[in-house]
Amino acid sequence: MKPARLQDAAAARISEHIAVSRALLDDPLFLAGLAKIARVVGKCLRSGNKVLFFGNGGSAADAQHLAAELTGRFLKERPALAGLALTTNSSTITALGNDYGYETIFSRQIEGLAKRGDVAVGISTSGNSANVLRAIAVARSKKVITIGMTGGRGGKLASVADYCIRIPSESTPRIQEGHILVGHVICEMVEHGIFG
Repeated sequence: MKPARLQDAAAARISEHIAVSRALLDDPLFLAGLAKIARVVGKCLRSGNKVLFFGNGGSAADAQHLAAELTGRFLKERPALAGLALTTNSSTITALGNDYGYETIFSRQIEGLAKRGDVAVGISTSGNSANVLRAIAVARSKKVITIGMTGGRGGKLASVADYCIRIPSESTPRIQEGHILVGHVICEMVEHGIFG
């Protein structure tokens, strides 16, 4: 591809990203829902509970990224918050996948680690990842608050999670970019709400 065409392609992708972000900004119901989710997460963490993140592929990386923002810091020097990614222990993931099936790699961890008052955040761009849906179901059975992060029409995740963050795009890269944008916004609101 010639340099001019590469530049045009880059501009088109950045324009798509801006359009998705603008759609979020212009949706007062989305913004109100985001503020409510930040309050829920903040209440969980203030109470000494934890937030558990999980997803596959790029969403696994997003889970790790957002857990790190809580456990480390986002903008403020402050005590650590309890953020945990269920995507990082290769021994656990491979044992569960081998012994029980890939659909169980998050649900078994939720079964063993989560308790009432925690928040489980399942990330799936399609909203239809079987292992994410199974983990959300187990979390709900344990009275754990559930948040889905998805895109497009939301898939099955939109109807089974207590709260849903749906990025209005059918493009996986744009959805993933939206998840990190929104995740950062939540981390900032939570950090400000707890530590001022």
